[in-house]
Amino acid sequence: MHIPVLKKEVFECLNPQPNENFIDCTFGGGGHGLTILEKILPYGKLLAIDWDKEIINQSKVKNNLILVCDNFAKLESIVERKKFKQVSGILLDLGMSSWHIEKSGRGFSFLRNEFIDMRFQNSELTAEEIINTWPEKNIEKILKEYGEERFAKKIALKIIENRKIESIKTTFQLREIIKQAVPIWYQHQRIHFATKTFQALRIAVNDELGNLKIVLNQALNILEPKGRLVVISFHSLEDRIVKHFFKNNKDKLQILTKKPIRASEEELRINPRSRSAKLRAIIKI
Repeated sequence: MHIPVLKKEVFECLNPQPNENFIDCTFGGGGHGLTILEKILPYGKLLAIDWDKEIINQSKVKNNLILVCDNFAKLESIVERKKFKQVSGILLDLGMSSWHIEKSGRGFSFLRNEFIDMRFQNSELTAEEIINTWPEKNIEKILKEYGEERFAKKIALKIIENRKIESIKTTFQLREIIKQAVPIWYQHQRIHFATKTFQALRIAVNDELGNLKIVLNQALNILEPKGRLVVISFHSLEDRIVKHFFKNNKDKLQILTKKPIRASEEELRINPRSRSAKLRAIIKI
């Protein structure tokens, strides 16, 4: 079951009221979005966007819920297409849903032996293509930049060596290659030794950082004056993008979170995945 992170804090920052319209750009299992919908009834509407067709197909149709399968980087065109107006709040939860990790079968997790796909949607680029066809320097670059992986060079080299022998098709193959590349002490840290490589590949396949940069401007444009934007990030690069965007648009917004809000000790006990979550929020002037 997917547990939405920082749920109480999201609602304090968004402050949804009856009859207001909201957008959930990352609907997923609806953990945040459906609760927002309850708060804005009877006449408020929720525009719920998710990139993954399977997620949208699994979602139950509800009154005042508008479901859209698309990339949130196209937010302005989605809003225009759906004639969705007077937006009081927008939520961006950049975390992965539990469904993607546990049930999608797309190779997001190194704990399951699956084909390495890592796509949220039907784009051409897959993680398997990166691993088996990209030059060593390019692989090293994404591991270093997107994963902030200290052993990026050694892992990239080991990938090249192994793919010369046979194609790297599965998550377990890749996990074993990473294990061969990193020191023994690195294999016994709190964070699993394959985490950063898998994260970097997923970010590269789905252009997650590029999409985030694009959507922030659009979200600010769409919001009504006094409308609120809440962003939950799970990666230092994501958080940096959000922080700089807010800072660079000080003339258009009021920052509600001087420092990012983190999960409480109580939430961490219930949901360890909330450990890396950082929430930032603004009000449009």
